[in-house]
Amino acid sequence: MNWEQLSSPKFAEAVKETGVCLVAMGVVEKHSDHLPLGTDFLNGHALATKAALREPAVVFPPFYFGQIFEARCFPGTVTLPPTLLMELVQSVLKEIRRNGFRKVILVNAHGGNNHLLDFLAQCTLSAESDLAVYVHKPDRSEEFRRAWEDIVDTPVHGHACECETSITLANFPELVDMKAVPAEPALPLGRADHLGQGFTGASWYADYPEHYAGDARTATAEKGRQLQELQVADLARFIAVVKADTTIPQLQAEFFGRVRQTTGGSEDAED
Repeated sequence: MNWEQLSSPKFAEAVKETGVCLVAMGVVEKHSDHLPLGTDFLNGHALATKAALREPAVVFPPFYFGQIFEARCFPGTVTLPPTLLMELVQSVLKEIRRNGFRKVILVNAHGGNNHLLDFLAQCTLSAESDLAVYVHKPDRSEEFRRAWEDIVDTPVHGHACECETSITLANFPELVDMKAVPAEPALPLGRADHLGQGFTGASWYADYPEHYAGDARTATAEKGRQLQELQVADLARFIAVVKADTTIPQLQAEFFGRVRQTTGGSEDAED
């Protein structure tokens, strides 16, 4: 169920029936020259919508503010100051809670949001609240990996690649310009390899300065449908797990009880 498509009475019913809200976290950024700037939030919202049809939940309206500073040098990219971004997302989570949800799943639709989403989940312990925030982590099992690799033909993936282009072809074929796909694959340049496993803000740019990682020339809509089916099934399973979960809400209540003990009950809860 899509939040923005429900009437107010039906929305209230959906909150009671599902108890879970999904927020697909995307951005607006360059995806090589052949995919739209909104690729991440468009595909992320589509994924969340399809999964919520399989395992009922409410999907927040398309959300396209996230961490994408490494693409500020490309036309069309939209960024917000870090403090404003955090305040915005946390305010959205509070509004979701105010509308009756006690569980939120953050669905990551953009690799650059990885650290941000984990931090947002950790921030739920900064002030007392009965909202449980879950970050969906895609299946990394050997079975899932083999199923994925059986569909694709190229070995390098990451951004506007065969996978992402195929999924966009399946969801929004009218927005993909296959004639604009680069003639050569984009392999990592390794300009920051001397750091080993170290990480910097420029690490992505060091490998992929044209904001293209992989080889989209073999992308097809059929591959996209198969890849997305794997994603939808994985996310639907996680929604079911979150619905059934009683442990995290109990642990949060226990945690905040202990915080009140150490502060003498002086810490204010969130609205």
